Amino acid sequence: MKKCVILVAILFSGILVAQEVKPELEVVGNKVKATYYYENGNVQQEGFFKDGKLDGVWVSYDEKGNKLAVGEYTDGMKTGKWIFFNEKSLCEVAYENSQVSSVKNLQKNALANRN
Repeated sequence: MKKCVILVAILFSGILVAQEVKPELEVVGNKVKATYYYENGNVQQEGFFKDGKLDGVWVSYDEKGNKLAVGEYTDGMKTGKWIFFNEKSLCEVAYENSQVSSVKNLQKNALANRN
């Protein structure tokens, strides 16, 4: 559980930190889609802002393009279930009012593939 919580903090602590590669911003309805890139050109994170706050689904990738995390913000706060991926397992973290309410570790081979 500690590993998963630490991973959560590391992955999403840098969303708003200045980066050398400028993000790509695109207006989509009443939101702005932001895509951040690694120096190698691969997508690092992508998600939405609404009224200057994180809002909607955010996805984070490693430098090779493998998905690291999927989560959702509502009005700048982490909400619902977030999934964190690593080589052997998945970690599901549930948020209420932007605070961790529960953590579950899951085995990848026990899950069905859903695209």
